[in-house]
Amino acid sequence: MSETVPDEQIAVPAVDAAALAPSLEAVLMVADQPLDEVVLATAVGYPPADVAAALHALAREYDEQGRGFELRNVAGGWRFYSREEYAPVVEAFVLEGQQARLTQAALETLAVVAYKQPISRARVSAIRGVNVDGVMRTLLSRGLVHEAGRDGEHGATLYRTTGYFLERIGVTALDDLPELAPYLPDMDDLEDELAEFAAATSDATSATPERSVAEAADAAPDQAAPDESTSS
Repeated sequence: MSETVPDEQIAVPAVDAAALAPSLEAVLMVADQPLDEVVLATAVGYPPADVAAALHALAREYDEQGRGFELRNVAGGWRFYSREEYAPVVEAFVLEGQQARLTQAALETLAVVAYKQPISRARVSAIRGVNVDGVMRTLLSRGLVHEAGRDGEHGATLYRTTGYFLERIGVTALDDLPELAPYLPDMDDLEDELAEFAAATSDATSATPERSVAEAADAAPDQAAPDESTSS
C-alpha cells in the first residue's frame, strides 16, 4: 500500500492541468516497474489526489477506446500492459524474433565480435571483406551484441557481445569460448599451400611476357625487341 504523503510536501506543480495526463503517460511509458501515486506525483509535480484521479480517468479512457494496451493498478503501482485479448499477437511477435535462425553472414559476424571484442563495425567489415552494417543492426536488435564505448583513436563505436549471447551458446563467460587453434589449418600445411600458390602465381606472371615477346618476334622478325632499360 502506498504511503500517504501530505499534499503540502509535494513539489509545486511543474505542469498545468491540461498537461497532467500526458505527463503521466510519458513517465509511465518509460517505467520498467509499477509506479505508485506518490512517485508519480513527485515526478509530475502534482498532489497525489490529483494524480490518482487522472490515472483512473486514463484507465477508463483506454478501456472505452478499446486500445491495444491498458493502464493497470497492480502491486501497489500503475503500469502499462498489453491488453489480454491481443496476447496471441504479442506472443507470435516475440516468439518469431526468438526462434528465427541467424544467417551464415550473421553467425560469421557474431564470431568476429566474440573473439575480437571490443571491435568497431569497420574492423569487422575489414576482417570479413564485406559490409556488415545490416548484419550488425540485426545482431543489435536480437540483443546479441551491444555498443561498448568509442575507439579512442578514431572515435568509432565499439561493440561487445552481451550476456544473452553467452546464455544462448551455453557458456558462463567469454573465457569458456572454444579455442580457435584446433579449427585452424596446420601451419605446415598452410605454408605448403602458400608456397604452391606463390609458385603458381610466379609461373603465370613470368610466362606471359615470354610468350608475348616470342609471338612478336615471329610476327616481325626484322624488328628487335625493345630494350628494358629504355622502355617505359
